[in-house]
Amino acid sequence: MAAPAPEDNAAPPSVGGLLAAIRDLALTVVALLQTRLEIFASEVEEERLRLREFLWFAVATVFCLGFAIVLAAVFVVALLWDRFGVFAIGALGLVFLALGIGLAMSLRARARSRPRLFAATLGELAKDRKRLEPRR
Repeated sequence: MAAPAPEDNAAPPSVGGLLAAIRDLALTVVALLQTRLEIFASEVEEERLRLREFLWFAVATVFCLGFAIVLAAVFVVALLWDRFGVFAIGALGLVFLALGIGLAMSLRARARSRPRLFAATLGELAKDRKRLEPRR
């Protein structure tokens, strides 16, 4: 009797094995997407909290500094009214203009240098894509 051919010993791929592999792949993809969505959601929440805190501090700062500036300007004008009243008003106007321009430039630089929104999520998705690309 002849020895059976190697093809005869090999069992045909089972349908359950193929379906199980597809199910496992689908579960992996769903788990991956869930993780990425959780990262995304936490970044959205962090950004929302950071923005709310920033706005509260900005409003409080503007209120306090604005009130202080108005009182200081009134004080200086009242103090110098007899001799340099108009000059004091003009000088204070120029000082406040220079401060406003400087603060606007600083604000513009801060707005440009803030971290990229959803950087962690995008980084993780880029890593996933790189891992899934075929090797060359």
